[in-house]
Amino acid sequence: MISELANKIFNQAINDYHQFNNIDQAIVNPFEMESLSHLLYLKNWIDTAQWHMEDVVRNPKIDPVEGLSWKRRIDAQNQVRTDMVEFIDTHFLTAYKEVTPLPIAKINTESPAWAIDRLSILALKIYHMQEEVDRPSATDDHRMQCNVKLKVLLTQRTDLSNSIDELLVDIEAGKKYMKVYRQMKMYNDPSLNPVLYNLRK
Repeated sequence: MISELANKIFNQAINDYHQFNNIDQAIVNPFEMESLSHLLYLKNWIDTAQWHMEDVVRNPKIDPVEGLSWKRRIDAQNQVRTDMVEFIDTHFLTAYKEVTPLPIAKINTESPAWAIDRLSILALKIYHMQEEVDRPSATDDHRMQCNVKLKVLLTQRTDLSNSIDELLVDIEAGKKYMKVYRQMKMYNDPSLNPVLYNLRK
């Protein structure tokens, strides 16, 4: 099942990243180029780096100029993250291009890759919540509360994993079909963001 593969690769990417714990650490992707495994590993590495960028920018003592620099970097990273989701959806569109949807086929509320995107973020939440459960400097009450949250996250991962697998089985059987809308983010596009295109006047 795809979810089992994705969860395994996400955990591997998170653990690999935390060997260095460096936002600028070069990615050494262990999987074959253009394979689904390669895309999943890269996707989660991008998410993991962005997770830590978000931590940095929330430091209340950060210099405002430095904070703005990090915010712009996060915006750029978010665009990369979105592009990766679309690459993964392209993989599934190619994989199921020969499937003819049944007359009763319905479209899903989100594409497979956007569901996998949520699974990647969930893997990060689980990893960092586990860190809080195990943190020696935390109070017993803090660790107990985090353990309750961790159990919810683990249940959520099981439910989401099952839903992704069921969606892909339905697509393969023609019971559902993919229809991917590209995100068309406007804020990074100098031709669509009025603040940016008005600078040229």
